[in-house]
Amino acid sequence: MPGIDTREVALRQRRLAAVSPALPESAVPAGTRGAILRASLILFAETGFHGTSIRQLAASVGITTATLYAHFPSKDDVLAELITVGHEQMWRALEAAAAEHTDPADRLVALVGAHARMHIDYAALAVVINNELHVLPAARAEAALAQRDKCFHLLADTIRAGAADGRFEVDAPPLAAVAIASMCMRIAHWYNPALAYTPDQIVDQYTGYALDLLRARRTSPTARP
Repeated sequence: MPGIDTREVALRQRRLAAVSPALPESAVPAGTRGAILRASLILFAETGFHGTSIRQLAASVGITTATLYAHFPSKDDVLAELITVGHEQMWRALEAAAAEHTDPADRLVALVGAHARMHIDYAALAVVINNELHVLPAARAEAALAQRDKCFHLLADTIRAGAADGRFEVDAPPLAAVAIASMCMRIAHWYNPALAYTPDQIVDQYTGYALDLLRARRTSPTARP
């Protein structure tokens, strides 16, 4: 079709069902419990926590509601485990990325790359942990919120360090950190493996956007993930 970028059309026609219910293998138990988590991931991502019934969840796994309750006492417990898995995966990825670099610009690129990659590799999980965290009672959400704070401060402190040594020109590092994190979080809502853009291309573009937002002084080539 003349004048229409087919890549843009693909972005508008994002279908969540096209994304596999990927979960970190090391964090997901085998057997029925793991099957429940994977099924709930897709249902919660597609229709939301409140839009998913226990009967639907059990039917999607091929078990009875009684069997489901034998593994998880409530639907809240299923969501809580997914949220724990997602936030632990995010923190591990960011912590590892930051540990590899001391230069603020290089660390920023690594952090943004890890953040973007999390929302590509675990798109459905990212949608659930970002959209449904508010459903949990405050006490059950406390650990996840603490990990979110750690992730945010790691990014904000990196931006502050870059501003302090003249690598970044930014007046409000916390606001810049919010903008960059929010930009990466939205990837999970539109990413589809069928897109013309590869994960590496997306990561490269987003790290470039972050450096541009911070008006980074690229005195030497900054390694991107």
